[in-house]
Amino acid sequence: MQPLTRHASIRMQQRGITPDTVDALLAFGAKEYDHRGARVVYFDKQARSRMLAKVGVAHYKLIEGKLNAYAVLSDDGDLITVGHRHKRINRH
Repeated sequence: MQPLTRHASIRMQQRGITPDTVDALLAFGAKEYDHRGARVVYFDKQARSRMLAKVGVAHYKLIEGKLNAYAVLSDDGDLITVGHRHKRINRH
């Protein structure tokens, strides 16, 4: 797991996002720059496909409901915050 800020640790607890979900995000997630010096990591269709191929159907079904999470990483690689996506990530 990436080094976390205190803010990220609090948000993970408040929002019910587990370290396993964050690890999966970092391993398989799509990365987009937010044009403010950070990267947003989230599960898009290709990331979900990569994860399904790697972990198998049984494990994927267990965590499928948690795949609406996103993480924000600093340019140093520290985890700034996490949350649940309710709309599309702006990719421009």
